[in-house]
Amino acid sequence: MASSTFNKISMAILTAVLIAFLAGFVSKKLIHPTFPAERAFKVEVPETDTAGAAAPAAPAEPDPVSPILAAASVEDGQKLTRACAACHSFDKGGANKVGPNLWNIVNNKHAHAEGFAYSDAMKSQEGPWDYEHLNRFLANPKATIPGTKMNYAGMRKVEDRAALIAYLRTLSDDPAPLP
Repeated sequence: MASSTFNKISMAILTAVLIAFLAGFVSKKLIHPTFPAERAFKVEVPETDTAGAAAPAAPAEPDPVSPILAAASVEDGQKLTRACAACHSFDKGGANKVGPNLWNIVNNKHAHAEGFAYSDAMKSQEGPWDYEHLNRFLANPKATIPGTKMNYAGMRKVEDRAALIAYLRTLSDDPAPLP
């Protein structure tokens, strides 16, 4: 009985090896791979100026928000603040969180919240948070104010930015006039 079992196991192993070799041979006969003439991937290098440094690409300007701001939904803007609420508060006299309180932000100066540790880049900004500056910042914070501490990729849709800005406009005792 032991030699019969040994023979069966040996034949099973021999059959498996034979099938594996035959499958490899047949597959090479059936499929003819083609290889590129050059075994390399071409990497495109951006144009450089005369000093040899790469010219930085200017960030694309977002669509203007002023023309659609009057028709923007304040309710939709308030819903959009759910993502912002993790870092910002919106109540009058509310506490600063990871980000500053956004009460009365529209037409207020940059770095407006007392006691909040703003980045030097934000502190150095001139002028108020008008509608178009808010629009650019919400579209791409890092490109609008390089060095900002705000860790947010940006809001792509101009309609969403308009709705959010329309809601932020209402967060004031004296809301800024619409453009």
